[in-house]
Amino acid sequence: MKLVHLVVGVVTIGLTGVAAAWGAWCWWRVRSSAWFWRLLRASQVAVVIEAVLGGVLLLIGDKSPGLHTLYGVLPLLVSFFAEQLRISSAQMVLDQRGFESTQAVGELPADEQQGVVVAIMQREVGVMVLALVVNVLLLARAAMTGA
Repeated sequence: MKLVHLVVGVVTIGLTGVAAAWGAWCWWRVRSSAWFWRLLRASQVAVVIEAVLGGVLLLIGDKSPGLHTLYGVLPLLVSFFAEQLRISSAQMVLDQRGFESTQAVGELPADEQQGVVVAIMQREVGVMVLALVVNVLLLARAAMTGA
C-alpha cells in the first residue's frame, strides 16, 4: 500500500506540475485551452486519490510524520479555496469595469463583450495556475517529509 501511495504521489506531483506549466503558458499567451482544464481536473482528482490513500494508510496504522500529513491535506484546501476564487472571478471583473450585471455586458458591442470574456478567462486561469503552483510545492514538501 505504501508503494501505491508513493507511485500515485509521484504521478500527482508530475501531473500538477504539467497542469501548472501549461496553464501558465496559456495565461501568458492569453489563450483558452480545453487541455488546461482537463489537466487541472485530472490533477485535482489525483490529489484527492492521493489524500484518500494517505488516509487509508493512517487508518491501518501507518505512522507518518505529522508534517507529511499536513502537507498532504493542504492541497485539498488550496484547491477548494481556489475554486471559490475562480467562481467569483467573473463578478470581480464585472465590478472592476463598473458593470451591474452580465446583462449590461450583453448590451456592449461584440468586440467589447469579447474583451470582458477574455478578462474573466484570464483571471480564472491565473487563479487556478497559482493554486497549482502552490500544490506542487506542498506535494513536493509532503514527499520530502514522508517516512
